[in-house]
Amino acid sequence: MTLSDFDHLGGVVAFVTAARAGSFTAAAEKLGVTKSAVGKSIARLENRLGMQLFNRTTRKIALTLDGESYYETCSNALDEILGVEVALTTSRHNLTGRLHIDMPVSFGRRIMMPVLLEIAQPYPRLQLTLTFTDHVVDPITEGIDLTIRFGELENCDGLIARKLSSQRLVTCASPIYIAAKGMPKAVGDLNDHSCIVGYRRGRPLSWWMQVGDKRHRVQPSPSYEIGDGDAILDAAKAGLGICQFPISLVRPFLESGELVPVLEEFSQCCVEVHALWPQTSHLSPKIRHVVDKLVEVASTGRLE
Repeated sequence: MTLSDFDHLGGVVAFVTAARAGSFTAAAEKLGVTKSAVGKSIARLENRLGMQLFNRTTRKIALTLDGESYYETCSNALDEILGVEVALTTSRHNLTGRLHIDMPVSFGRRIMMPVLLEIAQPYPRLQLTLTFTDHVVDPITEGIDLTIRFGELENCDGLIARKLSSQRLVTCASPIYIAAKGMPKAVGDLNDHSCIVGYRRGRPLSWWMQVGDKRHRVQPSPSYEIGDGDAILDAAKAGLGICQFPISLVRPFLESGELVPVLEEFSQCCVEVHALWPQTSHLSPKIRHVVDKLVEVASTGRLE
């Protein structure tokens, strides 16, 4: 939907979008209009209401007390109105507008991106913004429509989650590394090996190992802390140490012999993959269609 589609709402669309996006520039991108158009629309609304809704500086905007009160009412009401209009005018066979999807770097580039492009191909009016980050993003504050996450779901207030798949975590290293350092036989042997671990929020990420019938979180001593999945794989293939990844990301390298599994007896833990999106009164047909298709594709094993 664009700003012009809702002129009859007297700037409410521009106001709510700007409040959610945190800037007139981001709101303009969402609405497909200029920053100036957003500013003028909100100024007209403020004049009509006789109150200031935003405190403005050269760098950012912030809601005034009156603005916060007005936003509480308008946000819910607008979701209701937009949901009804979308439901009445848009079908899955006529998907339009932009959809921002954020994904982990390696999994997004290697596995998700081809699937998403395939899903979008029949809908020429559906526009995708695809971003790749290995840190956990907040879809609500960052204006992301849909995000893909590995692992335990944390900080999910205001989000809806749907499970896509479950993947076995594989611990592996290059044949070069194993020839030089030897094959670890037990989980405790990791203390004598170089380990390449992910790095997020100022700390190394832990691994999961299966000992008997129990899962254990293991924190190997990291020789290398790397905040990018592709870079970890490159380092492992180059012989710098042992890494742990979901099977979908290392399968090609296991098949080619660039990587070999280690500690297979203990590498039986799985990690779940979820799609998450901000909770609203009416789910966007774009998000509903893409998530339903991802679940369908996942059921065939293509995401594993």
